[in-house]
Amino acid sequence: MQTRKVKTIYDLATLAGVSAGTVSRALAGKDVVNADTAERIRKLAQDHDFRPSAVARNLRTRKRGAIGVVIPLGHDRSQHISDPFFMTMIGCLADALTERGYDLILSRVIPDGPDWLEKIIASDRAEGLIIIGQSDQSAVLDRAARHYKPMVVWGGFSQGQIHCSIGTDNFRGGNLAASHLITAGCRRLAFFGNAQAIEIRQRLEGARAAVAETDGAVELAETPTHLAVELSGGEIAQFLDEADRLPDGIIAASDMVAISAIHVLTSRGISVPDQIRVIGYDDLPLARGMVPQLTTIRQDIPAGALQLVDCLLKRIDGTAAGSVILNPELIVRASA
Repeated sequence: MQTRKVKTIYDLATLAGVSAGTVSRALAGKDVVNADTAERIRKLAQDHDFRPSAVARNLRTRKRGAIGVVIPLGHDRSQHISDPFFMTMIGCLADALTERGYDLILSRVIPDGPDWLEKIIASDRAEGLIIIGQSDQSAVLDRAARHYKPMVVWGGFSQGQIHCSIGTDNFRGGNLAASHLITAGCRRLAFFGNAQAIEIRQRLEGARAAVAETDGAVELAETPTHLAVELSGGEIAQFLDEADRLPDGIIAASDMVAISAIHVLTSRGISVPDQIRVIGYDDLPLARGMVPQLTTIRQDIPAGALQLVDCLLKRIDGTAAGSVILNPELIVRASA
């Protein structure tokens, strides 16, 4: 007679002649189960090469074993998860979470109303949430943070915000970028980026502050630009076509926008940096592979990912953990 294959706790319970709950408690080492019964159940599990699934184990302990990583795109719906910034951050988060025994549930969200985050929280699929980027959703994040504590956001810090954020000092980053170009002799600057996003708006404000210190000696043109490469190139080209005078320095809201700008300029025979200097933001790995190599403002993404995970796990455990502002760093290469 063929022995019945043991696939679930219920199969093992039937074989042992006990309840599924008794099997669960015995395999978890609970001392509420009679020692002889517990030993018999463990021996049966070993004989049948039965190991309880992670799902069953998590249900038993009320742990889901997963962290939700959410990318809200309210200000720029054209951006995709394949964007190199997102891929770099997600990779760092996945490494950090895996090392701590968690899985990652990834969601790209196009906000269709003020309750999108509440729906994610109500689904109860994860022990906590990491939000990558505030987009234009700061009010939604604040509203959720009033009652939902296991959540941390990658993004810029604003005075009075309720949600916990980890991110670079974007104002200082934008200021560093503009100051570098001004010091290099640039007098007509252009900023490319969509300031509806909090982080990008802070970078623009930092650039404005650096320009203001020149008492009118430097101009700053501000041009809304998508972050998606397939759109930003056309917008940059249109700006150049319509400009009365070309800029001699470009501040890009991201490395990808900077790369788009360099492609447009070189396609028109404009030399970078001899005629126009270009500086990006992020310091993604591909910034070093560009020709010319990209001058940029570095966000330490691996360190930021570790901070996000550590902060979230503290909040899950009920430990107080507040916002963290990381220092940006000017990385000077060939493009500016």
